[in-house]
Amino acid sequence: MSRLFLPTARQTNRLLIVGFLALGCAFYLRYLVIEQPGVGIACQDGLRTWQCRIRQVAIGLFTHAVFGWLALAAAVLNLIRPHLVLLGIGIAAAGFGIVLYNVALSALAVALLILSLARPVRGEE
Repeated sequence: MSRLFLPTARQTNRLLIVGFLALGCAFYLRYLVIEQPGVGIACQDGLRTWQCRIRQVAIGLFTHAVFGWLALAAAVLNLIRPHLVLLGIGIAAAGFGIVLYNVALSALAVALLILSLARPVRGEE
């Protein structure tokens, strides 16, 4: 019987760091850059700062559901062939997607990431 895909304690700690950093960045973007009326007005008036550029890119990405689709793609690939890097990408993209308005696709990705923990580890070839 093959063992299941289960990250070690060290790998779990690294995945937690990736997840919390993604959530922290997403909360910063949403509440201090995107939804701040002062920042929005200043950027619309032509202010050229890094904050306005990041705001414009983030709005473009979540408008086209890039975070949700990236999370879903990483989760499906991780479900097919479990790997720690795909799990990390899926966690980070799902964190961004849930906070930045791509909830449906990101929630589906999280469910698939949880299911991937029941998959057997990739065999040595």
